[in-house]
Amino acid sequence: MKKSETKSIVLLRHHLKALKLPTMHAECEKIAQRCAADNADHLAYLLQLCELELLDRERRAAERRMKAARFPSYKTLENFDFRAQPSVNKILVSELMRCLYIENRENILLVGNAGTGKTHLATALAVEACGRGKRVRFVRVTELITQRMEAREERELGRLKKQLNRLDLLVLDELGYVPASKLGAELLFDVISTAYERTSLIITTNLPFEQWSEVLGSERLTGAALDRLTHRCHILECNGQSYRLKDAKRRQGQQHKDLGGSAPEPPASSPPGEPPRPQPEDPAGSDSSS
Repeated sequence: MKKSETKSIVLLRHHLKALKLPTMHAECEKIAQRCAADNADHLAYLLQLCELELLDRERRAAERRMKAARFPSYKTLENFDFRAQPSVNKILVSELMRCLYIENRENILLVGNAGTGKTHLATALAVEACGRGKRVRFVRVTELITQRMEAREERELGRLKKQLNRLDLLVLDELGYVPASKLGAELLFDVISTAYERTSLIITTNLPFEQWSEVLGSERLTGAALDRLTHRCHILECNGQSYRLKDAKRRQGQQHKDLGGSAPEPPASSPPGEPPRPQPEDPAGSDSSS
């Protein structure tokens, strides 16, 4: 490499670092050598560098969104077994994966028994939203209420409201498992009211709508919350037996099989009206000597 070329590379790296273009900074020399070998012009060289920077920037942004979402675990739709939960509307779920509901400020309510895949579906929908550039936050309802109560005591509730306003999608998991206090119910309603027509909500619950007053504690508050949530809403019903219960039964049966156990067969019964049939003698207990 000529001295002038070395000086150009040093200056180029300096400028790219100052412009905060780390991928272009790292790849500029290698791409230059490749373009020289391919006899590509300076515009092709610049295009390749910009494409690399853009792709890497998008990857880093997606990683930041995933981290900020605070998912308890990573779930995708490919891992969801629709055959085990035939009540789930697969066509609607596939449509929701396009994330148009977020553009339209619509909500999703997943209603059903415990262990039927509600959290899995909610997480998969939210992960897809992250991949499409949406700002997402996942939180359990009990954690949300606790955070709001603590922020209220420390006079930081306004800060949390501003954070909510910056989101495109908020996932509220496990509504209905633990009844909320009067203050907790009011703070939860404030979240729902603040998000109305601003931020899309995904809510998972084991309670039918008529039982939501058990959590919110007031028919008036429940009615107002449902009015806002269902105004623009998609409802997914997840009925059926719990995944965890079925898996526990399967593992129990497998353990019994691995141990070689089998249920004892009942003795043969005699037809009605006949005396009981004699049972065969135990070979271990008979005298085998002649």
